[in-house]
Amino acid sequence: MRASIIKIGNSQGLRIPKPILEQTGIKNDVEIELEKNQIIIRPVQNARDGWDKAFKKMAKNGDDNLVINDREIKNEWDEEEWQW
Repeated sequence: MRASIIKIGNSQGLRIPKPILEQTGIKNDVEIELEKNQIIIRPVQNARDGWDKAFKKMAKNGDDNLVINDREIKNEWDEEEWQW
């Protein structure tokens, strides 16, 4: 597919056809990278995408135990009565 560069104010842009945007999942923000004289455009991934699925899998496999048992972490403040 060919596309033309268009003038947008003082910049230039590229119109991306809707079917391509739908296929790639691009909705708003994108990451742009230059690699070997090619422009790579990809949708921005949420840093926590897939966490829900991973947590459910961990729970199912019994891999969701605490790494640090905070009940074993004590200091002198824990023994004192706090007043506000």
